[in-house]
Amino acid sequence: MVDHVFADLSLAALYDSLNPWGPGDDFYLGLLREAGSVLDIGCGTGRLLRRARDEGHRGRLMGLDPAAAMLVQARRARPDVEWVLGDARVRRWQGEFDLVVMTGHAFQELVTDEEIRICLRAARAALRDGGRFVFETRNPGARAWERWTPDRVHEITAADSTPVRVWHEVRGGGPDRGRIRFTETYAGPHWPAPRVNHSVLRFLDAGTLDTFLAEAGLTVTDQYGDWNRGPLTDTSPEIITVARPAEAP
Repeated sequence: MVDHVFADLSLAALYDSLNPWGPGDDFYLGLLREAGSVLDIGCGTGRLLRRARDEGHRGRLMGLDPAAAMLVQARRARPDVEWVLGDARVRRWQGEFDLVVMTGHAFQELVTDEEIRICLRAARAALRDGGRFVFETRNPGARAWERWTPDRVHEITAADSTPVRVWHEVRGGGPDRGRIRFTETYAGPHWPAPRVNHSVLRFLDAGTLDTFLAEAGLTVTDQYGDWNRGPLTDTSPEIITVARPAEAP
């Protein structure tokens, strides 16, 4: 469930263990296989691009992330991928990619309207004619945050083979304001104290997403409610969006 920036090297090293490969990764990997050049915005540890390269993808692969600690993990594994530190506010492209993706619910870390607009404009500018921008966000109708409670503890194994316990707790916000504030706590048996990350995620419904995309010059071609490409309903767990550059009038 983790989406936010990992600035701590030790926590960044735990990211892939806490977020094992799943159906969403398979969905995006299938898209990467069809694309000659790919930009992954908010790439984290770069797992998706690394897997594509491991499979033999020979095109241009670029991962963008604002957390240096995450990119340390990415570079160690695949130095033959372009790893760029920063975000859509500081780096721009012009028609360079067949596919732009945002995975791992990274889109929900865009909390303000302006952050969303900047990112979407950058994604649109990065696409070649006929390219696709694909991302997902949790459907607010599914109310996922109601399951982010301290009694749901995940246990993972650190690099030194010691267990690390992880849990989440909602601290404020709500669907009426579209933003959920929560903490994510890590505790290890040999740590002097638990480490706590504070995060905010934004939940947007499909109609609002479509409006933002249209403002940025992107047209929605498909929207799914799950990783099997099921229809989007009011309570689908995901809003998975495929958009293309809008045709000039």
